Amino acid sequence: MTKFAPTSLLGRLALGGALGCAVLAAGTFLAAERPAHAADDAARGQGLSFTGEVTQGGWIRGVAPRGTVSMTLDGEDVGVSEGSGQWFAAFDRDARDSARLVAKLADGSVVERTISVSPRQWNIERVNVARRKGGPSEAFMKIRRPELAQIVAARAKRTGATGWTQDFIWPVKGRISGRFGSQRIYRGEPGSYHSGLDIATGTSGTPFVAPADGTVILAADSKPFSLEGHLLMIDHGNGLNSAFLHCSEIDVKVGDTVRQGQVIGKIGSSGRATGPHLHWSIKWKDARVDPILFTGPMD
Repeated sequence: MTKFAPTSLLGRLALGGALGCAVLAAGTFLAAERPAHAADDAARGQGLSFTGEVTQGGWIRGVAPRGTVSMTLDGEDVGVSEGSGQWFAAFDRDARDSARLVAKLADGSVVERTISVSPRQWNIERVNVARRKGGPSEAFMKIRRPELAQIVAARAKRTGATGWTQDFIWPVKGRISGRFGSQRIYRGEPGSYHSGLDIATGTSGTPFVAPADGTVILAADSKPFSLEGHLLMIDHGNGLNSAFLHCSEIDVKVGDTVRQGQVIGKIGSSGRATGPHLHWSIKWKDARVDPILFTGPMD
């Protein structure tokens, strides 16, 4: 391969399932492994070919037909690089079983392709406990709203980074203590799913690196966020970004250009976490995607 359900209000307030990290780390969640197939679409006759992981939480990338002026995936704009024609798109954890890729050409013609998106077998734990009612307090929301505003503003930035074209690497090696997509069902009522990957190293202070080139778009170094703690976000370009939660230290600042493999922070347990670990989440536009589908299994 190229390396490269309703939720609770409080769960949605966590950038990458930060609240869920404490639950997942303590449980026995063994989410589905990376799908066996890495698709190589055979639509070359139509001018729409791509490689990637065509599954829920997966991604695709390719080269647009010559003369493409715009491209969309289910109506979501897919940025096409000038000159090279390269593009990237991804599928949310809860993506439907098919998606429509459409390229509009300069001569007015349209090239379309229906993509079959394979389902994932998420690890679901059903517990015979009622889900806590009431939601977050107004006192908490007074703190939380400005944090959410910073996260939204960071993700809206377009830095021109090109890390999305690279083969991603692991930011750190360790025990995977929380898997993307895992979820608890409380007496038939679904809780928030875990929207990132937790990597535990046992101690705070372990350095972690940038999985791909990018630009720092948020660095909550001096004041930790209520859920995420010391939060670092990197824009990889073309709508793709990484977030790293619960850091003990952040070694870069907003606006810095980072290179793949560069140390950017240290693992910790800041924010709402039960122990030292790195929560790594990836988003493309509004789609939450699985980091392990970018790196492949840990060696």
